[in-house]
Amino acid sequence: MSKLDGLLKAVGKVKGGVHADYNKNTAETATIRVPLPRKVVVPMLQHIGAPCVPTVKKGDTVKTGQLIGDSESYVSAPVHASVSGTVSSVGNVRITNGATVPAVIIESDGSNELYERFEPPKAADRDGLIAAVRASGLVGLGGAGFPAHVKLNFPKDKKVDTLVINAAECEPYITSDYRECIEHTGDIIDGASKLSEVLGFSKVIIACEDNKPRAMEVLTQKIRDEKKGSLIRVMTLASKYPMGAEKMIVQSALNKKIPPGKLPLDVGCIVMNVTSVAFTSRYLKTGKPLISRTVTVDGNAVAEPKNLRVPMGMTVSEIIDFCGLKQEPAKIIAGGPMMGTALVDGSVPILKKDNAILAFTEGGLPHKKEWDCIRCGKCTDACPLFLMPMHIDIRTRLKDAKGLEALGVMSCMECGSCAYACPAGKPLVQYMRLGKEFLKEEEKLEK
Repeated sequence: MSKLDGLLKAVGKVKGGVHADYNKNTAETATIRVPLPRKVVVPMLQHIGAPCVPTVKKGDTVKTGQLIGDSESYVSAPVHASVSGTVSSVGNVRITNGATVPAVIIESDGSNELYERFEPPKAADRDGLIAAVRASGLVGLGGAGFPAHVKLNFPKDKKVDTLVINAAECEPYITSDYRECIEHTGDIIDGASKLSEVLGFSKVIIACEDNKPRAMEVLTQKIRDEKKGSLIRVMTLASKYPMGAEKMIVQSALNKKIPPGKLPLDVGCIVMNVTSVAFTSRYLKTGKPLISRTVTVDGNAVAEPKNLRVPMGMTVSEIIDFCGLKQEPAKIIAGGPMMGTALVDGSVPILKKDNAILAFTEGGLPHKKEWDCIRCGKCTDACPLFLMPMHIDIRTRLKDAKGLEALGVMSCMECGSCAYACPAGKPLVQYMRLGKEFLKEEEKLEK
């Protein structure tokens, strides 16, 4: 029997996308844990939604995994100490997206003493599982940062029978999810089984791009070993960016199109990142919350690209320093080169949703000089959502709210395929974002 016998093939075709250089330089680089930093800066907002309020104050002693921030808002996720030590201050800090948010700064005592109240949560039923996932602090670890308990708490009257586990990892350079598949295969299968048992999924698809055969092999073998083949199957997807985007992966895996303004649950499925599923398994066994994550560190300025297990709140500069620099970077990006965020400097702390840190020298990333648009239509061809980026660009410049609404600017997921494909070097993603913000402001004024 072949190691890949039994793989499902994608059933739906997706439009657009681009064939970016993948540069998965760290794919076979095993994850290593960094030494504890001298201090961590733990922001109270590491997710989509409302920020947490600090539950500790200056001078308090905390232990690793202890709750240090929470919120009464439903769309939020609690924050925990990633090291043991003393709270040196509570104040505002800048985070990777440029926002200024409250944060708890902890001076490490070097002992990394675990909070003594860890215990496996009671998650035998739906309510218990949702409460456990919230208490864990889990947010989407593939980069979205959406609180996981909100996603899993779908209406009971909705027919949601399929869990799609996103292991596509289509962004160039990033290999943290791939390493999760290789290093924590059992946790992925166990997490998928537990979620299915409690939430009633009758089918689980682990969707993986076809340029990751080793990941598919180990997952397939583990499914066989655990005799989970009737529930869980691995599916191979075409390697094309942005295949890992939620709408694209549902279209490819299930041949179901998510309408504008709708969610996967509206077509009968839930999509979860593969590392999020593996973490869920570990949390349900131990009760240890989300206080660290695997981060890919790469880019042509980095001396030794690596996959690192880092505590939340360690600064980007410290993470890069552990890998060393060949020369001073001209650009540092949190996330991937397509959808990541360029940083002003490396003083900002790593967040739960940050799956990569990339550092490039001057000219290390392709840069196109901007020219006049020749109406070639390549941006439209590349858009997975059937939008017309060049027309949205024009309507944004003209501040035409009705035109932007008619062109569906709010449907844009800012994947960057249009800008990548544009031979004129137009900053189309930036105009998409500006158009969306302008439309939101106009809608506020009309109310």
